Amino acid sequence: MDLVAIGHVTFDETPSGVRPGGSAYYVALAARRLGLEVGLLTSVAPDFPSGVIPAGITVATVSSPRTTRYRVGEAGGSRTLTLLSRAEDIEIQHLPEGWKSAPLAVLCPVVGEVDPALVSAFDDASLAVLPQGWMRTRGKDGVMGPQPWEDADDVLPLTQLLVLSEEDVPGSEETAVKWFDQVPLGAITRARRGATLYVNGEPYHVAPDRAAETDPTGAGDVFATTLLIEYQRVGDAWEAAAAAACAGAATVEGTGVAALLDRAGLAARLAAYQRRLAG
Repeated sequence: MDLVAIGHVTFDETPSGVRPGGSAYYVALAARRLGLEVGLLTSVAPDFPSGVIPAGITVATVSSPRTTRYRVGEAGGSRTLTLLSRAEDIEIQHLPEGWKSAPLAVLCPVVGEVDPALVSAFDDASLAVLPQGWMRTRGKDGVMGPQPWEDADDVLPLTQLLVLSEEDVPGSEETAVKWFDQVPLGAITRARRGATLYVNGEPYHVAPDRAAETDPTGAGDVFATTLLIEYQRVGDAWEAAAAAACAGAATVEGTGVAALLDRAGLAARLAAYQRRLAG
């Protein structure tokens, strides 16, 4: 097992129909497309179609009478999420024993379902945290809104990589900057404006790759996954961030996971991106 992704896979009701989603889904498929053997720890009901999980991804499931389901909409130019149903929580005891030795792990809750204690469950993994699901709560009629990340002080000391979207910290990034001071590597993704990379708390701009956007869903998850994998592979935060920018940009050019890059595709896109930046 090269990478373990932990979080709910979901049903996403979109204007174009219902499709699988959730950060863990995008993380697992992005890692698999890059050639890794992947474990996915999730919680779903029997109605979730197993056929959408490709070979090379081993799934461990916490049984649930429901699968997490969101209605995805838009209001005022921003995405809205309405929670329609929620699967069971994922606790530390649910992690298969043999997965604890994986070198990479990603905690990626979508509705507060991931036990924060899972940060301590791995033997020696480089751990990435995508905390958005700990930073939102169900409001009136199921509409999701922001809430403070209460377990940050427990999670961050064991985190190698922290990735947020600027949508996760609307209005002020002051708290996020304090979080980045506590982790070796971090990033705030900024859609068409690229990203801000934090290396030992110091910020650096990551230029965006060009993309003809079709669907932005999952781009931040793919960015984070690629950043983690490439940083482990090459040991250079800036090169890893450039690869992550290319992978995220490619993702928005298709619907769902249709445009995820494989290893060859990422290398080709990264080379073109570097040539363009070099002038």
